Parts: sequence; structure tokens; C-alpha cells
Amino acid sequence: MKITYYGHNSLALEIKGQHILVDPFISGNELAKDKVDVDSLKADYILLTHAHQDHILDAANIARRTGAIIVSNFEIATYYEKKGIEVHPMNHGGSWKFDFGNVKYVTAIHTSSFPDGSYGGQPGGFVIEGEHKNIYIAGDTALTMDMKLIPLRTKLDLAILPIGDNFTMGIDDAIIASDFVQCDKVLGVHYDTFGYIEIDHEEAKRKFYDANKDLMLFEIGESIDL
Repeated sequence: MKITYYGHNSLALEIKGQHILVDPFISGNELAKDKVDVDSLKADYILLTHAHQDHILDAANIARRTGAIIVSNFEIATYYEKKGIEVHPMNHGGSWKFDFGNVKYVTAIHTSSFPDGSYGGQPGGFVIEGEHKNIYIAGDTALTMDMKLIPLRTKLDLAILPIGDNFTMGIDDAIIASDFVQCDKVLGVHYDTFGYIEIDHEEAKRKFYDANKDLMLFEIGESIDL
């Protein structure tokens, strides 16, 4: 399993030869748009955690270009299906075995609406089991006790957690979240994109280190192989 960071909450996963994009917000991200060619990204699936513009901006264009299937909650899936895009709807607690692995849609505490103000369903995260490696993509969320349910079913190899604060949990709550999901290896996302969520990188890493955890803060385009 290969994971590439494209800024904010945008990720590319390569699992069993399949290409999965998560929350593609690149063309509107000043930190990423000159570093990532959104028109050359590969995608067989696009996973969307919720409907906010900073998570869906490039989804429709990529899906139309690649034929990718959009996977998200029922309301988001329906929104894109009406635009002629192939979708797979999910909802909280449900899982589905895709050709790249098993995906479960799990709780996130946030809001979800499309840029036009229409309802985007309830936000969520994804637990992905593929190629003998398991990851948790939290999406935009507060710290929630529901995170404790994840390790009852899945032993995680990596937790991908928002750390920018203000709109999501920050560093201190992310440390607790990693306790809840029983995973000490964390990839930080949803930080630095705009003023409200700028962080002190060294302080963040120090706090995780002091908690005996590993926080990775990637450069845009940087990858890890699990």
C-alpha cells in the first residue's frame, strides 16, 4: 500500500494496482496547485469524507476524465450520480469489499454541505483494509468516543488524522485520538492550508514524541509505503 500526500486532506492510495484518491482539493489549494498536476492524476475510485469545497473541489472533473467511481455517503453519492458520474453510496457503520480491499464508513463529528448550500449528508471517515495493511482516514472531525470502536474490529497500521484545530481537532486531541484507535503511527493532515489552521510543526512533532508516538508531516507529493 502506497500513500501520497497532495496537501490539506488530499491523498492518493495505491492498493492492489488500484488508484484511490481521497478528498481531491488541489486546484484551489495555493500550497498544492503548482506542485501537483491534477489533470494527470490516476483514479479508479474517489473517496469523499464530506461535501465541503475543500474536500470535493476536483472530484467531478477527475471522475469524468478517469471514469472513477465516487464513494461517499448516500447524499453525496446521489449528488454526483445526478451529474452522470458512477457512484457507490455508503452510510455509517456499513462496509463494502471493493476490488482493492474492504472499506468501512465510520463516524466523524463535523458539518457537511455543498458549496451551493445544499445538504451533503453526515460527514464520515474511512477504515480501509487492503494488502494486509489497515488505515484509518478520519476526515474532518472532532475527537469522538466512537473512535474507540475502530480497534475492536481492525488493528490499524496508520491513522490519518486532522491536526489543524479550529475546524477539526488539533494536536492535543489528535494524540488522544491515536490512543482511542490504538495506533501510534500518525500522518497529520488538514493543516497550514489557510490561516485558521496553521500549526507549529516542531511543537506538534514534539508533543507526539513526548507521548511516545510518531507524527509524520509530509511535504506535498511525498509518499510512504506501508
